Amino acid sequence: MNLDLKTIQQAIKQIAAEKGLSEASIMETINSALAAAYRKDFGTKNQNIIFEFDLESGKMKVYDKKIVVDFPAEIIAEIDVLGRDKKFVKVPGEPALTEDGEMGADEKETKKVLAVEDVDDAELPQEAIKFNPKIEMLLDDAKMIKKSIKVGDELIIPLEIPDDFGRMAAQTAKQVIIQKIREAERENVFNEFKTKEHQLLTGSVQRKEMRGILVDFGKVTALMPMEEQIRSERYNPGDRLKFYVARVEMTIKGAEIIVSRTSPELIKRLFENEIPEINNKSIDIMAIAREAGARSKVAVKSNAENIDPIGSCVGQRGARIQTIINEIGGEKIDIIEWNEDPRRFIGNALSPAKVLGIEVNEAGKMASVTVAEDQLSLAIGKEGQNVRLAAKLTGWRINILKETPSGNKEEVIAAVAEEIPAKVEVKEASAEEVKKEKKAKKVKKEKVKKEKKPKKVSSVPDDTSAPAEATADKKAPETEKEEV
Repeated sequence: MNLDLKTIQQAIKQIAAEKGLSEASIMETINSALAAAYRKDFGTKNQNIIFEFDLESGKMKVYDKKIVVDFPAEIIAEIDVLGRDKKFVKVPGEPALTEDGEMGADEKETKKVLAVEDVDDAELPQEAIKFNPKIEMLLDDAKMIKKSIKVGDELIIPLEIPDDFGRMAAQTAKQVIIQKIREAERENVFNEFKTKEHQLLTGSVQRKEMRGILVDFGKVTALMPMEEQIRSERYNPGDRLKFYVARVEMTIKGAEIIVSRTSPELIKRLFENEIPEINNKSIDIMAIAREAGARSKVAVKSNAENIDPIGSCVGQRGARIQTIINEIGGEKIDIIEWNEDPRRFIGNALSPAKVLGIEVNEAGKMASVTVAEDQLSLAIGKEGQNVRLAAKLTGWRINILKETPSGNKEEVIAAVAEEIPAKVEVKEASAEEVKKEKKAKKVKKEKVKKEKKPKKVSSVPDDTSAPAEATADKKAPETEKEEV
């Protein structure tokens, strides 16, 4: 078999460089491919073919490698040449043996039997297989080849390489080499990206499919499922974005990489990249609550007395936080100072609303937060978003209480840290009271109008000493709007 060693050496080096594989692994693949080609054309089923190809000299060696085993004479008498118990296997032309080891005329009286050429070891019970003739050889047979051999030794039986080990063998070897290189390449890609799991990577949007968005990372294409996409974002082919690698798994087709744009870990990794104080552990991120595409709250804590955690995250003129906001499509981010005292932490988490008081039940992790009437809308947020994120951030159930002008407290809304619906419902009793209050203000307003002069009232009152009630009535629509 004539080989151009220089061409083979160059091909191996080229494959190693292009696929990112070692030359040793490629040579191992070539040797296994050549062994498979030899076994197919010139070997037998029970040969453990080992092929050695020396790339420097071009010499090839092929041999059959066995491990020597031994059994008592009575067991050897019961097994066939393939190492299987004769009670389970019928030799063509001979009746099968019964369970007692005697010849049986009727196969129904015997155990399950098959012809030797049709039987598969996988179809036989475990006790039927005594030894594996492909990798093992009985001591008596081994001594016929080498007299000094002992049980447990390896027996190397050299095999000849035929002259026609050429075109067909080379074609088989080529196919196996291509397959092995693909498998090695897939394994290499999987190992590379497995180390990048739970990290931030920059990729470009490739195209949209039914199952999600395909993202190109160069060597591999990742998938961003629908549930990992931000609803308000539009992903156009060619867009370069940062993605959080959620998980990396090996499948039949190779490495499957799932990326995300909705994970709270994306926010955490962006903070670590953009804020040096977080990267060097001067500031710790204690908790993150996120509603992707809308708003996030991040609780931070300083490990040094001279470092302001919120100021460091915001940056000069908001440069640092604005960079992070731009990366996530304009999503709003609230930076909260973490505190060991749950009262202070919950109060900070409800910002920008200002709270009047907080009562906590540490056993049930429940907090009742009282706010002024003009701070109610800020505390609740749009569709309950602010209190919902605060509950997720702190891990506490938060009840919002409104302080009425008479000094009473009314429970308006409740949010828990678990799965919270997109819209938090206001309690029915509170809603009815709000309606009654609106009606009372409307009646009061009409009464004030009747007490005034019948002439048309201008937008600016002539009497600067008008009663305080009239001024309050003019502001009433704004208050009503906030409460709604």
